[in-house]
Amino acid sequence: MDVTPYIQSVRADLEAVAGPDPATLDVAERLARALEPAMQLRLLDALGQAALEMSEQLPSGRVDVRLAGRDVQLTYVAEEPIAETPTADDGSGTARLTLRLPEATKSTVEQRASEEGISTNAWLVRAIKRAIDQRQRKVGHRLKGYAQS
Repeated sequence: MDVTPYIQSVRADLEAVAGPDPATLDVAERLARALEPAMQLRLLDALGQAALEMSEQLPSGRVDVRLAGRDVQLTYVAEEPIAETPTADDGSGTARLTLRLPEATKSTVEQRASEEGISTNAWLVRAIKRAIDQRQRKVGHRLKGYAQS
């Protein structure tokens, strides 16, 4: 997706507000040129936030934002789903934890687990693992490519 049409749309809106006065049109044009890099950045921020929100709703995988010049792509990246965790009775090194949740949150967790056909415990383990993995991906993540203003 090329973000240029969206930025040009904002520029056209500024020019429409300026009216027919040449001096005001000149000011609007200079403002549009000065704001263009900030608008591009804000659009990318919004797309990045949208990708994070979409990733949180996926049972597995994530959505990445990829940049190539002025082109932005939202791309699904498949990840191996986390297998059902073993029970504490099999002695495989699991730990027991008491977790207190608000009743509404507990109901939502149980509903999501049921929709995905897994136990509440497995759903919680997967959600915690995803949150930890997502945090690790954000720290030290490198951005490759070229920036253009």
